[in-house]
Amino acid sequence: MNATVEQLAPVEQQATSGWVVAALYQFKEVQDPADLQQRLLDLVNSINLCGTLIVAGEGINGTVAGDRAAIDAVQQFLLNEGFNAMEYKESHSADKPFRKMKIKLKKEIVTLGVEVKPRDLVGHYLDPKEWNELIARDDVILIDTRNDYEFKAGTFKGAIDPQTETFREFPEYVKQNLEQHKDKKIAMFCTGGIRCEKSTSLLLQEGFEEVYHLKGGILKYLEETPAEESMWEGECFVFDGRTAVTHGVEEGQNIKCHACGWPLLPAEVEESSYEHGVSCKYCVDKTTDKQKDGFRMRQSQIAAAKRKRL
Repeated sequence: MNATVEQLAPVEQQATSGWVVAALYQFKEVQDPADLQQRLLDLVNSINLCGTLIVAGEGINGTVAGDRAAIDAVQQFLLNEGFNAMEYKESHSADKPFRKMKIKLKKEIVTLGVEVKPRDLVGHYLDPKEWNELIARDDVILIDTRNDYEFKAGTFKGAIDPQTETFREFPEYVKQNLEQHKDKKIAMFCTGGIRCEKSTSLLLQEGFEEVYHLKGGILKYLEETPAEESMWEGECFVFDGRTAVTHGVEEGQNIKCHACGWPLLPAEVEESSYEHGVSCKYCVDKTTDKQKDGFRMRQSQIAAAKRKRL
């Protein structure tokens, strides 16, 4: 299977107020991923939807946004395809959270790069209340399985940052930092739960004894846990136009640097290193003047395209 196959479906501007955002995944054997990809393309070409869905032999994963009818149509389609045990969460965005609709055909629905069996071997699921009780203990190693820029926006109190740039680096982190802790309680979490399906499977496969993860991920936790009972600090980075969300899955204050992708707090946007679409404190010294000129050109083209739509 070509891991980089990608097709695009055009998206019309949302006619109604607000967007329903649905994050979903399920590990389930797909006999013909290319056929499923094509039928999803046929569906999304007929409805007003934006976002990304990833299809692979191991299942489906993605986040899409649209009006109520469009989201219901996608959900019903997947249910009819046998995806009847999806981890599924909804939230809302006032503005269009994605520019296009993409249906990607890949080898994995979340890329770990190591073969694991999340349908057969997975850690203990914990609901938010059980999670709070577990991570409050001093004999638990709490690991954020997300990437470094996601950790920067917010995390659970006391969590370890593996300092990974991609999920592919996580197996090496385990080998270098956790091998000596196979007898310890390991608790892991991620945005929606999918990365922890694989990370807990990996640890169990490697001989770890007690492995736990937060069912439904941070998004479910923020949806269900009142702020006064929460052990979450900061905001949760999301891969759409909102940048980050907070308790109640409400849009947060972070905005994204469109040059490097890092989340920025309002105070960081006010710093001299920040130029919209060009640089921020985390990337200003990592790009050349020529690259910055290219970013400025890109921003002027984006602005011109917006003016044309108006």
